[in-house]
Amino acid sequence: MTRSEIIAEPQKQEIIVTRVFDAPRELVFRMYSDSKAIPKWWGPKYLTTVVEKMEVRKGGIWRFIQRDADGNVHAFNGVYHDCVPPEKLVRTYEYEGNPGKVMLETVTLEALQEGRTKLTAHTVFQTMEARNWMLRNGAEKGASEGMDRFAELLATLR
Repeated sequence: MTRSEIIAEPQKQEIIVTRVFDAPRELVFRMYSDSKAIPKWWGPKYLTTVVEKMEVRKGGIWRFIQRDADGNVHAFNGVYHDCVPPEKLVRTYEYEGNPGKVMLETVTLEALQEGRTKLTAHTVFQTMEARNWMLRNGAEKGASEGMDRFAELLATLR
């Protein structure tokens, strides 16, 4: 299994996550944009994810709620700005526990040889402070574990 590459260069207001999956682009897009699949892979395993709303279309809104074993709640929301199946999703992304720090995420899917797909999630933050806050609060670990779980889900569907 390939690992996720996470790039957070000093003085850049962005985080870039890339991962190659052993699955065709259409399947990767479908599972990335399916409200029933999201709870199976989104975020770390110790959290339970509920999709409250997920309108995968230009102008559509989304909101995911995560809970840990102690009942602590972490909610995320945003608006889709572009949706080009099976190539690209663009959305805003806000962690409600740190309101007002809205990010713009562009997810691109590149078809590779042998039915594999390269996913690139490019997240741009409003400020370095906002980006660094996310890094200090587990963004890298959460993204890496979520991508591992996503790869496991895709493997069950091949």
